[in-house]
Order: sequence, then C-alpha cells, then structure tokens
Amino acid sequence: VTARAAMDAGGEVIGVLPEDLERREVGMHDITELIIVDSMHARKKKMFDLSDAFVVLPGGVGTLDETIEMITWAQLHIHRKPIVIVDGDGYWQKFIELLAHVIEEGFAPQRTADMYSVVDNIDHTLPRIRSLLDS
Repeated sequence: VTARAAMDAGGEVIGVLPEDLERREVGMHDITELIIVDSMHARKKKMFDLSDAFVVLPGGVGTLDETIEMITWAQLHIHRKPIVIVDGDGYWQKFIELLAHVIEEGFAPQRTADMYSVVDNIDHTLPRIRSLLDS
C-alpha cells in the first residue's frame, strides 16, 4: 500500500527482495528499482545501507523484526539514524509499552528509549526526522 501510494505520487520506490521470495513472485515489480539479495538478513542490511532514517508503519512480525534489529543496532552504536514509530490509532501502543517494560526491568539500558521516537500522526513523521537529523 505504501509503495503504491509513493509511486502514484511520483516518488521513488526501491524494493529489496530475497531470492526465494522473488522466485515465488512475492512483492511488487513495477517499482523504480528492485534489488534481489540472497537472504532476509541481507535484505535488512541492504535496506539499512540505503536508508537515512527508519519509519515504522503498522505491520506484522517482519516489521517487528526489522524495528527491533534497528533499535538493537543503535544500542550497539552501529548507527545513529532516526527511528520513528508512527503510532496512529494506537497500533504500536502495546509494543511501545513492551519496550518501556524491558527497560524498566533492566534488560535494556535506559538510553534505549532515546533511540526511537514516536509520533501519533503520519504528518508529523518528516518534521520529526528532520529535527532528529539536525540535532
């Protein structure tokens, strides 16, 4: 949905797809560029390399995996790229509460909460990214 909306608005969409999913014809092929990689891990690494920031929209287990990995990489000082969770209609509220719980229980450092930002409206996403990149 997001990729289609970006294309319809004249934007550029770069897809990164593992070989096995490409063979099963999963994913969009009518995008600006399609990069085929050998694994899901290589997909995350390639998307990381192509990104200046990360926007977390409502999604499933794959989105959770990608989000946790980017927060973990920030904890490990692998990157300082903004991570913005778009919590429209409270979709990510339980996840945000879980992150807070992990910190409160001492399983993640307090600074983990500073490694991501939450907005409640998609319209606040780009301004938040800009402010984080400028700081």
